[in-house]
Amino acid sequence: MNKEKVVVGMSGGVDSSVAAYLLKEQGYDVIGVTMQIWQDEEIDVQEESGGCCGLSAVDDARRVANSLEIPYYVMNFKGEFKDNVIDYFVDEYQKGNTPNPCIACNRYVKWESLLDRSLQIGAKYIATGHYARVIQLPNGRYTLKKAVGIRKDQTYALYNLTQNQLEHTLMPVGEYDKEEVRKIAEKVNVRIANKPDSQEICFVPDNNYASFIEEYTNNKIPSGNFVDLDGNILGKHKGIINYTVGQRKGLGLSLGKPAFVIEIRPDTNEVVIGDNDDVFNDTLYANELNFMSIEKLEGELELEAKIRYSHKPAKCKIKMIDENTLKCVFEQPQRAITPGQAVVFYEGDILVGGGSIIRYNEK
Repeated sequence: MNKEKVVVGMSGGVDSSVAAYLLKEQGYDVIGVTMQIWQDEEIDVQEESGGCCGLSAVDDARRVANSLEIPYYVMNFKGEFKDNVIDYFVDEYQKGNTPNPCIACNRYVKWESLLDRSLQIGAKYIATGHYARVIQLPNGRYTLKKAVGIRKDQTYALYNLTQNQLEHTLMPVGEYDKEEVRKIAEKVNVRIANKPDSQEICFVPDNNYASFIEEYTNNKIPSGNFVDLDGNILGKHKGIINYTVGQRKGLGLSLGKPAFVIEIRPDTNEVVIGDNDDVFNDTLYANELNFMSIEKLEGELELEAKIRYSHKPAKCKIKMIDENTLKCVFEQPQRAITPGQAVVFYEGDILVGGGSIIRYNEK
């Protein structure tokens, strides 16, 4: 007996192709969909970047869908991607923050927009090739559990999904590690089995964020002053969008000692420079919160937190200080707590919730 209909977001890569294969094997009525979100680039640039957005991704995904004998469609989400990802990305950098566009894309495009269209065509679920596991807790709430292949775990970038989205989501590759997934991919399509993972920021293929922002906004970002913690001018910076907290390379300063970005001040157009010790802080504040395993945060909880995708979870205590703002105090100071990035909280392998970092304590 066939299971329900599921729309699989297919990028033409290994993980989403295997997700489609696994779900078909499990008896689901699988439909493959590639989300057309950024296709104004040249074909050779798309091929080089190997991202999840270009025409080459469509060709690979269609080939996999044909080999799996499942229906395949390309859906246009360029408007949603521009509004929720690119505009947000540009705006955050101009505010002196360091955004995470993949988190915004997951929440508002890959889930909100795709799920809405999938439900309209009679699907019960959407599925992706993310390394994470959707579970329902005894309290009835849905949350994410870290992937079996812990080195590839992607729960950090998915903390912002809603209860409704999780209820209608399948993530079959979360039960495998990457090596197992590549072996399965060989059964599906030899061509994609050894395809490299897509880059992080698909719409900036050369990784030159500053150039992209200036071209996108048609606005030259003004230079300003590097200052120390006492406000003394140390030199000129190239524009605040070129820097992030903790950065050491590319500053162009000769101070006779290592220099690090401590803070970015958009109001005064200053980039604050300090020593390595100044990059460490034990407290952060976050808003735009989303909780999964609990409905809301009451009292104080002892958990672990990640402040970036590659960060090793660190012990902390969290509590609300007003209706919309959370305070997180780490047991040990953490390096480069960066406004604009996400802080995500875990209890063991279970994702509790997360938010957007707005500031850290001053030493």
